Amino acid sequence: MTYNKELVAGKLRRWEKYLEDYRLPEWGEIPDIGLYMDQVVTLVRGYLDYMPPELKGEEIITPAAINNYVRKKIMPEPVRKKYYRSHIAYLIMVCSLKQSLSIPMLRTMIPNGLEGEELKKVYSAYVVRHRLSCVYFLKQVRMLAGGILDHEPESELSTADTNDLISTAAVASGLARLLAEKLLLLEGKSLEDGGSVELRRSSKED
Repeated sequence: MTYNKELVAGKLRRWEKYLEDYRLPEWGEIPDIGLYMDQVVTLVRGYLDYMPPELKGEEIITPAAINNYVRKKIMPEPVRKKYYRSHIAYLIMVCSLKQSLSIPMLRTMIPNGLEGEELKKVYSAYVVRHRLSCVYFLKQVRMLAGGILDHEPESELSTADTNDLISTAAVASGLARLLAEKLLLLEGKSLEDGGSVELRRSSKED
């Protein structure tokens, strides 16, 4: 595949600028007045509007998806068909994570039934972690795309070839998802019933 270096560099710089300024809403910024389904869809799409227009063939949130999350007990049921701050906080976390995790894994990571201060604490911590992850991701992109962005190479992974950048990003994405899922599966386990054979053997030898 052939790519125009100036076009790719321009796209990377624009996305970098966008992510530098991007923030998920703080807990107190989420409305708690009771919104109907269509209002919630519009609101959450605005909160999570970091996908480029050309990649929006599949909407990040739809009424059908929300009903599915409620049915599968990933988030609380609406109250008389209205959604409040707690519902929207769940949706923000679920919709921003579903790009990387399956529905069963999301259910493990974000337990349903969190309320009040407990949910506020979980959501607020997620907002901070999301922001830190964006900053870390941008640093990795600058390093990987050093040749495209005309930076001095910072790593042997640094490349001026867009095909190499794509393949590296795809491999890293797959490994990151695998790591997240492997760690989620360890929840509630011990070395005896959740570790690998090698880890159990090493523990016994020690």
